[in-house]
Amino acid sequence: MTEATVSVSSHSSLTGIDPPDWDACACPEAAEGRPLDPFTTHRFLLALETSGSVGRGSGWEPHYLTAEIGGQIVACAPLYAKGHSQGEYVFDHAWAQAFERAGGNYYPKLQIAVPFTPATGRRFLTRPGFEGVGRAALIEAAVRIADQNDVSSLHATFCTADEAEAGAEMGLLHRTGQQFHWFDESYGDFEGFLASMSSRKRKSIRKERRAAQEAGLEFVHLTGDELQPHHWDAFWTFYQDTGARKWGTPYLTRQFFEEVQAHLKNDALLFLALDHGEPVAGALNFVGRDCLYGRYWGCTRDVPFLHFELCYYQAIDWALAHGLGRVEAGAQGEHKLARGYLPHPVHSLHWIADAGFRRAVEEFLTAERQAVDEEIEILTSYGPFRKTPDGDPE
Repeated sequence: MTEATVSVSSHSSLTGIDPPDWDACACPEAAEGRPLDPFTTHRFLLALETSGSVGRGSGWEPHYLTAEIGGQIVACAPLYAKGHSQGEYVFDHAWAQAFERAGGNYYPKLQIAVPFTPATGRRFLTRPGFEGVGRAALIEAAVRIADQNDVSSLHATFCTADEAEAGAEMGLLHRTGQQFHWFDESYGDFEGFLASMSSRKRKSIRKERRAAQEAGLEFVHLTGDELQPHHWDAFWTFYQDTGARKWGTPYLTRQFFEEVQAHLKNDALLFLALDHGEPVAGALNFVGRDCLYGRYWGCTRDVPFLHFELCYYQAIDWALAHGLGRVEAGAQGEHKLARGYLPHPVHSLHWIADAGFRRAVEEFLTAERQAVDEEIEILTSYGPFRKTPDGDPE
């Protein structure tokens, strides 16, 4: 099959792409259950668009790509034109400052990503059997669009390791970073998980959980039809507070949570802490086939260790109870290490238009990859788990 047989188009709205066509590329496994990655589904990305979280005035302008062969969509990608670097979690602010100090315009740039979502997943979405040709067509088209529109750069963030390798072979720059993920090592339950830890860390976690639980709070888990509009009223208050403190302005609009209630409630899992029936804190998660993705949290009552309980320990409890092998608790946070979340590499791909700037970025990324690899190795060795006789974590 040759490149000439593939036609790539850009779309300013997902409403022009049939959901079954998009999802046949994004989550073909969902025909037999949950998608591996809920964030690249047509319904999730459309919720961002319909709610105004992306689109006019947001700095995220949609230009979704589809690749067709013989009139059939065989690949697609969530592409956005960006007027800033907010909501990405792969930080290129220093690149932007350096380029603009040298007299260039870093913005606009192009981004293949799920907005506001630092969760690893496929970014070049292909029907089964079209992985190679579809991914190549999307990468070539995205680079061509960037080049023809005189933008500074193209970025594909939180892509898979396989995509990073394939993109590097096509000439894109490969960047690595790290997050902290929890993995089920056949623990059975939370006590089994604690039994794998060193005595000091085990006691510390039990102390933290006890402090949160002795505050007199009730913890509830809500998903699907259990979720009701008043739950989103409470969570919006929590989200606004955290968003204002972290980013200045919350990324998601209030309407996004109405879209979740209408179209994504089976993908969503909301943990609430109740004080005599009144929500005082909440953590929003999304459920994949084998992973629980922690996304947002907030509170109106300051309780010691409540953040750890609601975002980390309740997530582990739920994952163990429902057979999920992994919890991704979002970007950054070395404090997660002591709570059983180990460092794990994450990947991104970058195309830089200016040759001189590209060489500088490439040199930086080479050094950064080595530093990240070393840091992951060191942090893993300092993890909270009991050591084997040779000094490695069990």
